[in-house]
Amino acid sequence: MKFTLILMISILSIHSIYSQNKEQSEMWKKAKAIHEKVITIDTHDDININNFTANRNYTQDLNTQVNLPKMMDGCLDVAWFIVYTGQGELNEAGYTAAYKNAISKFEAIHRLTEEIAPDKIGLATSSSEVRKLVNEGKLVAMIGVENAYPIGEDLSNIEKFYDLGARYMSLAHNGHSQLSDSNTGEADNVWLHNGLSELGKEAISEMNRLGIMIDVSHPSKEAIKQMFELSKAPLIASHSSARALCDHSRNLDDELLGLFKKHGGVIQTVAFSSYVNTNKHNAYYAAVNAIYNQEGEESGFMVLSRDSIRSLDEAEKAIYEEDYSKIVNKSSQKIKELRQTNGPVDVSDYVNHIDYLVEKIGINHVGISSDFDGGGGIEGWRDASETFNVTLELVKRGYTEEEIAKLWGENLLRVLDEVEAVAKEIQKS
Repeated sequence: MKFTLILMISILSIHSIYSQNKEQSEMWKKAKAIHEKVITIDTHDDININNFTANRNYTQDLNTQVNLPKMMDGCLDVAWFIVYTGQGELNEAGYTAAYKNAISKFEAIHRLTEEIAPDKIGLATSSSEVRKLVNEGKLVAMIGVENAYPIGEDLSNIEKFYDLGARYMSLAHNGHSQLSDSNTGEADNVWLHNGLSELGKEAISEMNRLGIMIDVSHPSKEAIKQMFELSKAPLIASHSSARALCDHSRNLDDELLGLFKKHGGVIQTVAFSSYVNTNKHNAYYAAVNAIYNQEGEESGFMVLSRDSIRSLDEAEKAIYEEDYSKIVNKSSQKIKELRQTNGPVDVSDYVNHIDYLVEKIGINHVGISSDFDGGGGIEGWRDASETFNVTLELVKRGYTEEEIAKLWGENLLRVLDEVEAVAKEIQKS
């Protein structure tokens, strides 16, 4: 009798495991089919111009979170490459240096799509161009400008950036620009413009006229509210998450979420670990940094802070990143052990933000972004090759193919079309 009972329990357990495995397999197949069918767009991927040369470029599987092999492995169709410029002094010398930096990044992106790999990736400036390139079996590059500081005080530079392919732009980054206050003002409650400057208000009109999406991911809350009041077209947040789930100044609170719903914009939920779950992120990376610092000391290498790394010029940054990767490799076993007890922010934590945003403002106003190669990345979506894992988590939570298509790109393309339509109307008049 005892043997029979044990046998029955064993058979039931085996059956249960088989059923679970079959269910997981079916879900994986369903997610894979959806992922390969929809257009997948990541709206924020930083670049280093040293990775856009004849000898070193994105056709190679570089030690970057985004490149063409990783995009193909993860079925990521569209990457918005970012013309990022750190905030500097608000004077002519600062503007000149910033403009030079911005142009070098525009040129790098054009070099990739026109000289290095035109057979593999094309530059798109509209939704129709995105769809055409995807239908041709090519990857797609789009261009966003993070921080309008490089335009200086000459608004005609906005049109120059538009002509170079820019289709979204933020008016500030970390630090107040000549155009807008930054979210960083929350730290000391010191503001330069109490929102937008007069020049910033004019910039909003010019972006509307040209058809450049206005990105609110870094400006202050007051500046964002003023942008909503002034803009004749919907706004985007190219890489932000929900402040109700993670109280970080880079995230959007419920009041701002309501404005996105009212004005028809889209929030590209960002997979930036500390914006997804600050407490979990801090605990994990404190432990990781302790390991890296110890390994660095033993190897004669100093691990720098993120701000210190940003202050390096491109050549110094390339050298630092190469040496840093060696420290990471040497520490791999210790990090693996750490993950078993004190894991990092993961895809499940990330999709919690998508769930919240969808519930709060609706499926039509939410999208996806990573901030890869600019600090982004979470467990399960550490680089573009793991892009499918986001779709898999969405399927697990019951999102339909149509909803997933909207999240991955259709919402963003809709806003791009609406911004373009507003521009045409303005130009007519």
